[in-house]
Amino acid sequence: MIAGRHALVTGGGSGVGRAIALALAGAGVAVTICGRREEALNEVASQSDRIVGIAADVTDETAMAALYEKAEAERGPIDIVVANAGMAGSAPAAKTTLADWQKTLQVNLTGAFLTVKPALEGMAERRAGRIVFIASTAGLKGYAYVAPYVAAKHGVVGLMRALAAETAKTGVTVNAVCPGFVETDMLEESVARIVEKTDRTPDEARASLTRTNPQGRLIQPEEVAETVLWLCSSAAGSVTGQAISVSGGETW
Repeated sequence: MIAGRHALVTGGGSGVGRAIALALAGAGVAVTICGRREEALNEVASQSDRIVGIAADVTDETAMAALYEKAEAERGPIDIVVANAGMAGSAPAAKTTLADWQKTLQVNLTGAFLTVKPALEGMAERRAGRIVFIASTAGLKGYAYVAPYVAAKHGVVGLMRALAAETAKTGVTVNAVCPGFVETDMLEESVARIVEKTDRTPDEARASLTRTNPQGRLIQPEEVAETVLWLCSSAAGSVTGQAISVSGGETW
């Protein structure tokens, strides 16, 4: 049972983060979502009285510390952290600028670290807690033309394993969920980039992404959310340090 706990979900205003926030709220969890777009946060919060949105940038350490202070003062200690915020671009590695490289790592990797860092000491002292990173199959294998994203997500999986080793004796579990291509706005951005840079139609671009999944379909956000719910439950108390692929058999 996870009802009555307090969860933080970053990138909670859309896509996978939105699905996770709604699933946790549906299980009786008080959910604080964060992101940079207040309008999107408010829309998700309007779906459940258990969800509250706070605008914050995961790459800003001061902003994340302030978010924790506000959320915990109003709703109690954060028991569950889902580090979901992320972004991706696309370019051949030789044409990737240093600025694009740094931005991608800052959001996806440094942002993940700054999301969970404020929770670590309190969880260890309470000898309970769940940390879930939303990584990607890009954290388990390579993809062409997204070198910064692949590097960042491999870093997230490594960060998860390091934290799992540190917290193994504290009652805190740390895991990563690694989805394949998920049917979200981010996927639509990928489709648009493929169309822009190739002669393919949107349907052809979408089909090329779908073919990476041996089941021949796109992952749904709710599938990722259900995996997170299980990892946050007491049934997963012995599961830590794991990168769980939700990809129809693309990786394992």
